[in-house]
Amino acid sequence: MRIIFLGSGDIGMPALRLLGNRAGVELAGIVSQPDRPVGRGLQVRTGPVAAFAKEQGIPLFQPERLRGSDTIGQLAQMRPDLFVVMAYGQILPPEVLAIPSIAPLNLHASLLPRHRGASPIQSAILAGDSTTGISVMYMAEGLDTGDVFLQKSTPIFPEDTGGSLHDRLADLAAEALEEALKKIGEGQMERHPQNGELATYAKKLTRDNGKIDWEQPAEEIARRVRAFDPWPGAQTRFAGDAGTEKVLKIWKADAVAGKCALRPGEIAKTDKSWLEIAAGDGVLRVLEVQAEGRKRLATGEFLRGFPMGAGTKFF
Repeated sequence: MRIIFLGSGDIGMPALRLLGNRAGVELAGIVSQPDRPVGRGLQVRTGPVAAFAKEQGIPLFQPERLRGSDTIGQLAQMRPDLFVVMAYGQILPPEVLAIPSIAPLNLHASLLPRHRGASPIQSAILAGDSTTGISVMYMAEGLDTGDVFLQKSTPIFPEDTGGSLHDRLADLAAEALEEALKKIGEGQMERHPQNGELATYAKKLTRDNGKIDWEQPAEEIARRVRAFDPWPGAQTRFAGDAGTEKVLKIWKADAVAGKCALRPGEIAKTDKSWLEIAAGDGVLRVLEVQAEGRKRLATGEFLRGFPMGAGTKFF
């Protein structure tokens, strides 16, 4: 079975390695995003998918935009049976979807139709979902609207972060792909149309998504902290020395139930190992933080170097 993989992020790597090692599969080519400058030094970095292609000597295509590029004709000439797509980062035009002889399949990190779009992992945590998973989907022109081939689920644990759930779903995607390939080999290609009335949407994240609104309930803020670890990070501001504003990232926090008479954003209580901040409903107990230009610290360690009194206000 000739397969072309399209992807860019780490989440697709277990599935890509499966294709590279699986008997009966010829990984004919890989399509990924162009190498980009990253970090403060803006050094050009090759993404993990492209690096895999180079290491394995697999034909690699990195068009700035797939639509309208010469890459489309090159992919068609390779006569693939399947496209396997995960976190590629571009919309595939109809002429690309029509190339594989069997199907273009997408591995999406949610139980569709819930959390269609660019940030399904974070959205599942933000929504308080108890379960998420991987959907193997037949690709269509709409945003994650295609029929579902199969799904595999996993619980969302109370301690899960965006990072831990990402890694577990990456492994689950490889398991789901293996099951799909077996079914295809047996001639079983089920189609389950999505119920569009149940669809929710997960927009692309920006740094601004990490800003904490202290008017929200503490439980929602705690989920935001977990969902946005490691990126973009949940952050708040407070008044530092001489009236300057300081940014504080909150990496670990729990919601404490109960009413609080203080205004949202005011410090309710401090301890040797945590501080509590009033929210719109309840209190957020902050356990791990990071000041600007500093490393992540347990809150108690942070407070020893930067004591905060009851007058401190977060906003």
